[in-house]
Amino acid sequence: MSNTKTVMSQAANTQGIPLLDITNVFSTYLYTGTSPSTQTITNGIDLAGDGGLVWLKTRSGAGGNLLYDTERGVSKFVNTNYDGGETTGSGVSSFNTDGFSLGTALANDSSVRHVSWTFRKAPKFFDVVTWTGNGVAGRTISHNLGSAPGCIMVKRTDSTNSWNVYHRGIASDAETDYLTLNLTSAAIDSSGKWNDTAPTSSVFTVGPDSTVNANGGTYVAYLFAHNDGDGEFGPDSDQDIIKCGSYTGNGSTTGPVIDLGFEPQWLLIKNASASANWELVDNMRDFRSPKINVGLQALNPNLSDAEAEGRAYGATATGFSIVDNHADVNALNNKYIYIAIRRGPLAPPESATEVFDVSTRNASEPAYTSGFPVDFAFARAKNISNNWDTGSRLQQGNRMFTNLTNAEASNSNMMFDYQEGWSAGTGASTDYLSWMWKRAPNYFDVVAYTGNSTAGHTVSHNLGVAPEMIWVKKRNSSSNSNWKVYHASNGNNYHMFLNLTSKGATSAGSWNNTTPTESVFTLGTQQDVNNSGDTYIAYLFASLDGVSKCGGYTGNGAGEYVTGGSSQTIDCGFTSGARFVLIKSTSIASNDWHVWDTTRGIISGNDPHLSLNTTAAEVTSDDSVDANSSGFTVNQVAATNVNASGETYIFYAIA
Repeated sequence: MSNTKTVMSQAANTQGIPLLDITNVFSTYLYTGTSPSTQTITNGIDLAGDGGLVWLKTRSGAGGNLLYDTERGVSKFVNTNYDGGETTGSGVSSFNTDGFSLGTALANDSSVRHVSWTFRKAPKFFDVVTWTGNGVAGRTISHNLGSAPGCIMVKRTDSTNSWNVYHRGIASDAETDYLTLNLTSAAIDSSGKWNDTAPTSSVFTVGPDSTVNANGGTYVAYLFAHNDGDGEFGPDSDQDIIKCGSYTGNGSTTGPVIDLGFEPQWLLIKNASASANWELVDNMRDFRSPKINVGLQALNPNLSDAEAEGRAYGATATGFSIVDNHADVNALNNKYIYIAIRRGPLAPPESATEVFDVSTRNASEPAYTSGFPVDFAFARAKNISNNWDTGSRLQQGNRMFTNLTNAEASNSNMMFDYQEGWSAGTGASTDYLSWMWKRAPNYFDVVAYTGNSTAGHTVSHNLGVAPEMIWVKKRNSSSNSNWKVYHASNGNNYHMFLNLTSKGATSAGSWNNTTPTESVFTLGTQQDVNNSGDTYIAYLFASLDGVSKCGGYTGNGAGEYVTGGSSQTIDCGFTSGARFVLIKSTSIASNDWHVWDTTRGIISGNDPHLSLNTTAAEVTSDDSVDANSSGFTVNQVAATNVNASGETYIFYAIA
């Protein structure tokens, strides 16, 4: 949430409770080590003022899970894959108002890839506490979580002792059990850990066991909240962002579907019934959906191993689904506990530069830079015949082409695990470009789903408003398929084809004659959008004041296929004009999906355009659009026919 929105929300909050977005309290941040130089990680989390935890892990090589917190101070860490006490080292060198700084050694090895997870202390989300033990059963430890903790991770810091983990999902009497974070062990029954006493909104209780309360021993605990309709996050202070829950395995590759009420960005899973690794994934590194028969890139808190393929499961718009029968995530009748953190942000963007950019190709990774984590992109060479490489974070490592009917296929360049860009395919060139979107409320969303061939099949999304344009493409290889396009200007019984020049068709088979809502869109039985067992990806676009505009217009030019003619301005409500414009006729029998952008030029003269449905190199010899502060101006020229008299058009523009 921006500072402006935070202040406004706080001013409107009569209870005086700070209103927070997920982006204020949690961050997954990817970085590459710079030793012998130090570096600062700017992730927007105020650790200096509010306190919290920084969890560091090497991705591309072996290295410990290093946890630094503001209660114990800089350069002091405990290790989740090790039972040793607190260690002093040159890892986190300072906690800052917008992130943290690293020293020259630990978790900053030169050219090595790392991940950091930052948790800010905040009511209903996370807390850190320390204490000195007294050896007395029933010792209570105060905390500021403001709700009963869903999970507590305790580590003795002055000597060698295993981690002890309380989790509300282990059993109905969870206060009698514990898990061990540094080991694979199943849950163990013991009254010595939590004194058979459930935690409350202000305290948790420990027994006399030396791992939690030895006389004179020192300890740190990390407390994770469980929101159950009582979360106080987002613009209206009413959203849940963290769940500590459980599920029972069914031993099938069609495993449990867990409904969180939100899409997770960070997920920790442990088999509580049997010996198994702790498995940790996040959407910055890899949280593809659905991830079938191939594991996600996981890290294991109980191991020092590098990032590696783990188990198969994936994020959904409302939770996550298991598609693996491995004991780590889905053994028959085994109990699994998890911590899930919601994907953000919860507030709409205030500027289009926060969520859209066009970049030429770089000499080093990422190939295309954006200034934000990229969730969807397409790329191509502008000056030669070339397919449109298209992919998203939910499809990481796979690509499709907007100009072809081909199924999704693997490609090593289609990587989204970068902090401010995407693609591993490098080689500096101004002839190669990428157009990049970030998911954000009221602006843009991406949804993966599986078809069921049932008319009226609803697919949940997180756009927060009714989408005004939807692109749908079948992903699996059962058969090639067209890209289907819904646009609000056409109505709910009309579909278009992104890969074709045709004007579209009236049909109930795509959208079931049902207008999308702020939470779902509805499908008919047409195989391109809803064939039983087939997998699909959907890209959802909406109008957001000052940021984006989906709309339609009727041409007023001299007539179809006539050079020259009238112009008209398309008012999008912008103040500095459109940086990206997509136009397609809905009435001309054959007309391309034309694309313009300011990187290649939207000017008073000729404007280069490409077409999403063709491999053709850009055309630079016509003046079809002009800049206008409120949006853009269309000119009728034969090359594009974007303003032919009486013809109808749809458009999508970004400020």
